[in-house]
Order: sequence, then structure tokens, then C-alpha cells
Amino acid sequence: MPSDQLRGRPGRSRRRNASEPHRTKPPWQHLKNPYPPIAQFSADHIEAIHQTSLTLLRDKGIKVLSAEARKLYAQAGAPVVDDDTLMVRFDPDMVLETVSQAPQSFTMHGRAPEHWLEVGDNNLVFATVGGPPHYSDLEGGRRAGTHETFRDLLRLAQTYDVLHLTTPMVEPQDLPLNVRHLYSTRSTVTLTDKPTFVYSRGRQAVADSLEILRIAHGFDPQAFEEQVHCYTVINANSPLQLDELMCAGIIDFARSRQAMILTPFTLAGAMAPVTLPGALAQQNAEALAGIALAQIVRPGAPVVYGGFTSNVDMKSGAPAFGTPEYVKAAFASGQLARRYHLPYRTSNVNASNAPDAQSAYESQMSCWGAIMGGGNILMHGAGWLEGGLTASLEKFIIDVEMLQMFASLMQPVECNEDTLALSAFAEIEPGDHFFGTEHTLARYDTAFYTPLLSDWSNFETWSENGAQDTTQRANRIARQALAEFTPPPLADERLAEIDEFIDKRVAQGGATLSA
Repeated sequence: MPSDQLRGRPGRSRRRNASEPHRTKPPWQHLKNPYPPIAQFSADHIEAIHQTSLTLLRDKGIKVLSAEARKLYAQAGAPVVDDDTLMVRFDPDMVLETVSQAPQSFTMHGRAPEHWLEVGDNNLVFATVGGPPHYSDLEGGRRAGTHETFRDLLRLAQTYDVLHLTTPMVEPQDLPLNVRHLYSTRSTVTLTDKPTFVYSRGRQAVADSLEILRIAHGFDPQAFEEQVHCYTVINANSPLQLDELMCAGIIDFARSRQAMILTPFTLAGAMAPVTLPGALAQQNAEALAGIALAQIVRPGAPVVYGGFTSNVDMKSGAPAFGTPEYVKAAFASGQLARRYHLPYRTSNVNASNAPDAQSAYESQMSCWGAIMGGGNILMHGAGWLEGGLTASLEKFIIDVEMLQMFASLMQPVECNEDTLALSAFAEIEPGDHFFGTEHTLARYDTAFYTPLLSDWSNFETWSENGAQDTTQRANRIARQALAEFTPPPLADERLAEIDEFIDKRVAQGGATLSA
């Protein structure tokens, strides 16, 4: 398979003849969604959800476990109303005025300038799967994530141009927790040059990770804060609670002027009301409270409105993803994010236990809701299985194919004298075909999207080639991509400084999960 296929560029699943022209690189690094977002609710209904959120914040409030965050809220006019319950109540006008200070869009900077990305407006950014404790592939099945499987997924994230952001793609459980962030961040900066994710798992761990990123970029501390290089995800403890680690993450990322995605995890029927409007009102209240804290700390701090409302199986209580309810919530969450002029985060998720048909159709349902709901950042874009408990090598490639198809869908179609093709009709007779016309021959190599993974051969050819199904082909493509991977350059002196810093921090005992 030619290397440009491994880079996620169009190309058939066969070896290219040397005499064939090379395909050009598609414009998938900087995607814009040309389609108007789908609205789930009328403007009046969105306003009702908005007002319900403000009523929740005013009358019930948010339980805030962090003393530092409670103090910051109080200074901004949202005091604790009960020292025993730690409930903070919010004046609606204060919340809206504070949230309005967040930027409508911002730029994320990878180490390579081609990986600088705009977040917001109609820009569309795809991220990889983030955070599963388990990893799976055809060779070894489902097992605990390791540092090496984490590194393999980083290699794939760097390989495919349709993936714009990296994440903690699987938990490297063979690394001690107190130094895990050091070695995983080192792997991230040596194997990728794209903007990346940093866990909010304690203040020292965040500081260490930011320091490694700073060294990799070659900036002094002040210059590093002048640009956004990384992001984190802040989850509310739904319903209506912010814990100490999450508050510390909001505060630290705002002070460092790095991006944060405020994402309540609201499952209708479990941690949120069973009705979608009620679940969305809760999601909105929790998101606004977290976003407000970021702006209290540093007005203008880059934030993203995160929507992750889905439902549960009411027979078992298990989370369900890729459902019609999930899609409706994604459409509505986009409306709410636009109500506050904020970038919007969504997800590619499914509940399947294997990279099978269920995983594909649930993921595609999720992506339609996310992308056509006006999402700006699609989290968990490649590799998610088992409701987020497993990162799958084969599902990673299946998702890359799907994301490339969505990226191709986003490309404009030129309509002009040339593409209207009147000249081609002069070359054919009625009942003839267009295969041999000059118009076709001049464009055959770039006319259509050509898949990375899909097999369009007939049954006989497919059988002769081993009758491999999608999962088997995905495994083969991933293995070849890993075998041919070349890491992006990183100056030797920067790597040496990173290693010196890591050695020092390991000797000091690393970091603990503390706010």
C-alpha cells in the first residue's frame, strides 16, 4: 500500500503502478463545515431550557468541593449559601456577563505550523479516543492498556491527517501513577507534533505536563502562555457538583491560558432527568458554572462548551450511545453553545463491545448528530469501543475511514463551465459511456473519494484476496502504518532538556492526585 494512503490520502486499496500520477494531499487538516447546523428545538424552546438552567443555578446552585473555587466564586458575587452543604448559588446576570467574556474562537498550536487549528465558528476538528483503561486488537484481544499500546495509538494519530488533536488514547497502566504523566507526555511530544491533551489529575501533574510541552515547543514560560498548545476536559460530577480536581483543572488551565472543555456527563434517566429538555437544562447549568469559573480566574480564557448528554438502557442502567436521543441532544447542545457564542465539543461514541456493525452504525449516528449539530471539536473520533472502556486498534482505522468520508463531504463542489461537462457530451453517442472521454481521463484520479479501508472489488476478487472482512483489513492497514511510521522531528537539545526534567521529577517522587 502506498505511503500516501497511510497518511490518509485518497488511494485505492491496491499497489499503485509507478506510471500512475500521484494524488494530491486533500485539504483535511483545516476543515470547515459548509452546512447550516440542524436545530432540534425552536428558539422559544432553547430559551426555556436556558431559563431553566439559570433558575437551577439561582435557586438550587452547584455543590463546589474546592475551597479555592468557592472563594473565587464569592469574590465574583456567587457566595456559598450553606457552609455545611457547600452549595454556591449564582445570580443569572453575573453568570451571563462572566460567560460572555469567553472567546468565540481561538487557535490551537501544534509544534508544526501545519497543525495550527482554529476552534470555533464553522471550523471542524477531530480528536482521537481518550482515556479508556483497556486496549484491544485482533492479535491479543482485550487487555489492560500499556505504555506501548498508548504509543502505537499516538503513532496512528500522527499518521492520519484527518485527526487533528491527540488525547490520552489508552491508560498506560504499566507506568506507576505518580510518574505516568511524565512518560506519557514525553511519548506524546516525541511521536506527534499536533496539539494535545493534558489530564487535570492534580496540580503538580498538570504543571509537569505543561513544562514538558513548553520545552518541546522551545518557548519561555511567558511566550508559552501567549498561545494555546493543549487542552483538558473538565467533567462535572453530575448532578450539580464540581469536585476539587476539576476545579483545580479549571483554575490552572485558565491561569496558563490553555484550553478547557467543560463537559457535564449527563445520562438521561440516571445522573439527569429522564426527559431530554430536563437533562439538557442540567447539562447547561453545570457547563455555565464551570465556564464562569474559568472567566473569573482569567477573563478571555479559551473554553469550549461540552455536550455529552445521552440516555441509559432503562432495563439495565447501562449507558447507551449513538441512539436517536443522543443525536437529538447533540443537535440541541449545539444550539445552546451558539446561544452563548462558544465553541462546541461533541463525541463519536458507541456502546458496542467489538469493532462490528453495531460499533459502526452507532458511531455514524453519533457523528451525524455531532457534525450536523454544529460541533467544532469531535472528541473520541477514532478508536472508541465498549462505551469508552476500550480503545480498539481496528476501530481506530474504521473511524479514520468514516472521518475521511465526512471530511470529503465538507469539501465544496465546484460548479462552472468545466464541471458542467458539456464538452464531454460531444464525445459520446446516446447509449454510450463516459469512461474514455477526455473529460473523464483528465480527472479520473481525483474525481471521487477513494477509500482507505472499504473494499469495492467484486465477490470473486475479494475471495481470491483472502475474503477479509472490514476488521481484518483494518488490522492489516494499522500494522503497516505502524511499521512504516517515522516520528516528527524534535531537536536533540529539547529532548535532552525534557529527559533531564523528567529525571529530576522522578527523583522527587513524581506527582500525586491532589488539588
